[in-house]
Amino acid sequence: MENELVLVLLQRATHVTLQVLGTELGELGLTASEVNVLANLADGQARTVSDLGAAAGVRPTTLTGVLDRLEQKGQITRAARPGDRRAVEIALTEVGVKSAGQVQRAFAAVEKQALAGVAPTAVNQARKVLTALAAI
Repeated sequence: MENELVLVLLQRATHVTLQVLGTELGELGLTASEVNVLANLADGQARTVSDLGAAAGVRPTTLTGVLDRLEQKGQITRAARPGDRRAVEIALTEVGVKSAGQVQRAFAAVEKQALAGVAPTAVNQARKVLTALAAI
């Protein structure tokens, strides 16, 4: 395992995490991509499509379909950004706020369980590695 590529381990961890979260959040009826968007909007701050795409690690063109589905499910709204009619701003609805809170709690619980035996310094190092990988 020590010689295994970090990206292979990351891919495996991603799949396992998505399975666990799918079970935890199944009642919401959301896809993994929709959960990802709600997790990135959970702080309550509205974002433009390009800002949300960057935060979620998704291209704006790919994000459009996810946003369409979330809007149909009553989770988000899209509106022209004040002062810049060309920019579309994404915000959570009341339903979306509740769902995003549930997503955030599930993420925190899974993370706490998975990392219970890992030293805080190792977790911080992992954050640095994951941040670097997300920046490529």
